[in-house]
Amino acid sequence: MIALTAAEIAAATGGRLHAVDDAVLVHGAVVTDSREVETGGLFVALPGEHVDGHDYAATAVAAGAALVLAARPVAGPAGDLPVVLVDDVERALGDLAREVLVRLREAALEPGGSELKVVGITGSVGKTTTKDLLAQLCGTAGPTIAPVRSFNNEIGLPLTVLRADETTRYLVLEMGASGPGHLTYLTDIAPPDVAVVLVVGQAHLGGFGGIEAVATAKSEIVQGLLPDGVAVLNADDQRVSAMAPLAPGDVVTFGSAPASDVRAADVVVDRAGRARFTIVTAGGSAPVELRLVGEHHVHNALAAAAAGLAVGLTLDDVAAGLSAADALSPHRMHVVDRPDGITVIDDSYNANPDSMRAALKALAVVAGRDRRSVAVLGEMLELGEGSREAHDALGTLVVRLNIGLTLVVGEGARGIRDGANREGSWGDEVLLADDLDAATRFLEQELRPGDVVLVKSSYGSGLWRLGDLLAAGGDAA
Repeated sequence: MIALTAAEIAAATGGRLHAVDDAVLVHGAVVTDSREVETGGLFVALPGEHVDGHDYAATAVAAGAALVLAARPVAGPAGDLPVVLVDDVERALGDLAREVLVRLREAALEPGGSELKVVGITGSVGKTTTKDLLAQLCGTAGPTIAPVRSFNNEIGLPLTVLRADETTRYLVLEMGASGPGHLTYLTDIAPPDVAVVLVVGQAHLGGFGGIEAVATAKSEIVQGLLPDGVAVLNADDQRVSAMAPLAPGDVVTFGSAPASDVRAADVVVDRAGRARFTIVTAGGSAPVELRLVGEHHVHNALAAAAAGLAVGLTLDDVAAGLSAADALSPHRMHVVDRPDGITVIDDSYNANPDSMRAALKALAVVAGRDRRSVAVLGEMLELGEGSREAHDALGTLVVRLNIGLTLVVGEGARGIRDGANREGSWGDEVLLADDLDAATRFLEQELRPGDVVLVKSSYGSGLWRLGDLLAAGGDAA
């Protein structure tokens, strides 16, 4: 974070100082975990369901934190700790991030300042991969800040913004929403220069009430653009392309449609599931060979390319960067070839119907006809009333893709097995394990050299633990 005094932090957050001199300088990282404290940093004491950050404030100060952002006074062994007192710690964190970004943008306009571009990315699927791709593209052109993992909510986004400083040229932000108004709140903190909308899908339907409500909520990022901001929209999704009239400035489209401003031609997927294609724009074309597994990543690559071009990167640099980019975030189509001949595709961080379909298709491609495909599938959470139907549809797809063995884990995912049985599975190709332990024991006995295993579920279903276990000892492909 840029250096701020305690008084400046209090002013930005609407707080008041307690047991601290207003000239105390905060120049280290802003963190919510006392184990991550840096000397001179700010510890944000967030209250939570299971853990209250106030209980760790003394530990944070002992580790070097110069100041605590808190909702109440906190005492340490030597007396009251240095605190900025606020009514709502989470909202104060957002207020601080907003103020810091305003200052960075002002500094960028000064003589000798570094131009700063903020890119916001949203969508029901593909946000994290697109963020990772774009961050790697921008990183070749200048200092870039992007979220770790999926820091895309009202806590993660401000923490990401607060990692930026006067040298930052590109701030790539992932913006998630699980209900109306969430993106409005995030764009109020960090209004983007470029807003990317990937897909309007069925993720978090329980929090929205329907697909049209999802589309309305996702459009908030377009409305939150700076006055001269650029909207980067998926031309293949009618609900996304319909957001164009909401954009205050230029609109750039990407997709497979011939009229897309950025599109892919001559797409070929190799036996390892990696796509190569030609990226085509009005300004020319260039070849791309992705290192990511799954044809669906062509869509993410096009989105990253369109955003990269919108912030001033050249087409040649974009194509070269996409070809060199790796999957950075854990449990997202992470491929491990184990020494025993088993290939693990760990995509267990998140799941919704769209990403499930894409992952299953990638599994079928990688396994081909000479290796057995094994799908280990858990529950997709937050789908609301349509949950059972969505799981049943995946069971139908498993049969149609001729997946060799499907292990459904947990009662909440039972619909996958039922859908497969109705589609024509004989039953021994699609099995139900009661829990993670039962699934682990079964796979230990069942897997054999040559198998290609996909692990996929929502994070809250816990299959990421099985993904770690299956990948242990392997080398990333």
